Amino acid sequence: MNKIGRYFKECWLEMKKVSWPSKQVVIHSTWVVIVSTIVFAVVLGLVDTLLGLALDLIF
Repeated sequence: MNKIGRYFKECWLEMKKVSWPSKQVVIHSTWVVIVSTIVFAVVLGLVDTLLGLALDLIF
């Protein structure tokens, strides 16, 4: 039981050393991820559609 308690105590001490981002940085990063995901999805959808049309023309 002593090892488990020491493990959690050490985890807590390490978490205190972590440099957490500010709320503004988290919000900005979240928007970057959302926008880049949407852009990537649109581009991938267009490529899929164009390749599908090209294959319909060939076959």
